[in-house]
Amino acid sequence: MQRRMHSREFKLEVVRQIVTGQKRPAQVCREYGLAESVLLRWRKEYQQRGESAFVAQQSEPSSTQEQRIAELERFCGQLALENQVLKKALQSRGSGSGMS
Repeated sequence: MQRRMHSREFKLEVVRQIVTGQKRPAQVCREYGLAESVLLRWRKEYQQRGESAFVAQQSEPSSTQEQRIAELERFCGQLALENQVLKKALQSRGSGSGMS
Protein backbone atom coordinates (compact mmCIF):
# COMPACT_ATOMS: atom_id res chain seq x y z
CA MET A 1 0.00 0.00 0.00
CA GLN A 2 1.47 3.32 -1.05
CA ARG A 3 1.39 6.34 1.25
CA ARG A 4 -0.17 9.44 -0.18
CA MET A 5 1.47 12.75 0.47
CA HIS A 6 -0.85 15.67 1.14
CA SER A 7 0.19 19.29 1.01
CA ARG A 8 0.18 21.48 4.08
CA GLU A 9 -2.60 23.59 2.53
CA PHE A 10 -4.78 20.53 1.95
CA LYS A 11 -4.34 19.35 5.54
CA LEU A 12 -5.15 22.81 6.92
CA GLU A 13 -8.25 23.09 4.73
CA VAL A 14 -9.52 19.68 5.82
CA VAL A 15 -8.95 20.36 9.51
CA ARG A 16 -10.50 23.85 9.29
CA GLN A 17 -13.67 22.33 7.78
CA ILE A 18 -14.02 20.16 10.87
CA VAL A 19 -13.01 22.77 13.45
CA THR A 20 -15.44 25.35 12.09
CA GLY A 21 -18.25 22.79 12.02
CA GLN A 22 -18.60 23.09 8.26
CA LYS A 23 -18.31 19.30 7.91
CA ARG A 24 -18.30 16.28 10.20
CA PRO A 25 -15.17 14.07 10.43
CA ALA A 26 -16.92 11.07 8.87
CA GLN A 27 -18.04 13.21 5.94
CA VAL A 28 -14.51 14.53 5.37
CA CYS A 29 -13.08 11.00 5.50
CA ARG A 30 -15.55 9.81 2.85
CA GLU A 31 -15.11 12.83 0.55
CA TYR A 32 -11.32 12.78 0.54
CA GLY A 33 -10.76 9.05 1.05
CA LEU A 34 -8.91 9.56 4.32
CA ALA A 35 -8.52 7.06 7.13
CA GLU A 36 -10.01 8.18 10.43
CA SER A 37 -6.61 7.70 12.12
CA VAL A 38 -5.00 10.12 9.66
CA LEU A 39 -7.67 12.72 10.30
CA LEU A 40 -7.30 12.31 14.08
CA ARG A 41 -3.54 12.80 13.81
CA TRP A 42 -4.01 15.96 11.72
CA ARG A 43 -6.58 17.35 14.17
CA LYS A 44 -4.27 16.68 17.12
CA GLU A 45 -1.37 18.46 15.45
CA TYR A 46 -3.63 21.41 14.55
CA GLN A 47 -4.86 21.64 18.14
CA GLN A 48 -1.27 21.64 19.43
CA ARG A 49 0.33 23.96 16.88
CA GLY A 50 -2.51 25.93 15.32
CA GLU A 51 -1.80 27.56 11.97
CA SER A 52 1.87 26.55 12.19
CA ALA A 53 0.87 22.88 12.02
CA PHE A 54 2.16 20.59 9.28
CA VAL A 55 5.51 22.36 8.97
CA ALA A 56 8.60 20.40 9.91
CA GLN A 57 9.76 21.49 13.35
CA GLN A 58 13.27 22.86 13.58
CA SER A 59 15.79 20.60 15.23
CA GLU A 60 18.17 21.94 17.83
CA PRO A 61 20.58 24.55 16.51
CA SER A 62 23.95 23.02 15.71
CA SER A 63 25.69 25.10 18.40
CA THR A 64 23.41 23.58 21.04
CA GLN A 65 24.14 20.12 19.69
CA GLU A 66 27.88 20.81 19.73
CA GLN A 67 27.66 22.00 23.34
CA ARG A 68 25.82 18.83 24.29
CA ILE A 69 28.44 16.68 22.56
CA ALA A 70 31.26 18.50 24.36
CA GLU A 71 29.46 18.03 27.69
CA LEU A 72 29.07 14.30 27.04
CA GLU A 73 32.72 13.97 26.01
CA ARG A 74 33.83 15.64 29.27
CA PHE A 75 31.59 13.29 31.23
CA CYS A 76 32.99 10.28 29.38
CA GLY A 77 36.53 11.41 30.17
CA GLN A 78 35.65 11.83 33.83
CA LEU A 79 34.20 8.31 33.96
CA ALA A 80 37.31 6.88 32.27
CA LEU A 81 39.53 8.59 34.86
CA GLU A 82 37.41 7.30 37.75
CA ASN A 83 37.54 3.82 36.22
CA GLN A 84 41.36 3.92 36.13
CA VAL A 85 41.53 5.03 39.76
CA LEU A 86 39.22 2.23 40.84
CA LYS A 87 41.21 -0.37 38.88
CA LYS A 88 44.47 0.76 40.52
CA ALA A 89 42.85 0.66 43.96
CA LEU A 90 41.61 -2.87 43.35
CA GLN A 91 45.02 -4.02 42.08
CA SER A 92 46.86 -2.58 45.07
CA ARG A 93 44.33 -4.05 47.47
CA GLY A 94 44.56 -7.47 45.84
CA SER A 95 48.38 -7.59 45.86
CA GLY A 96 48.69 -6.22 49.41
CA SER A 97 46.49 -8.85 51.05
CA GLY A 98 48.32 -11.82 49.62
CA MET A 99 45.42 -12.85 47.43
CA SER A 100 46.16 -13.45 43.72
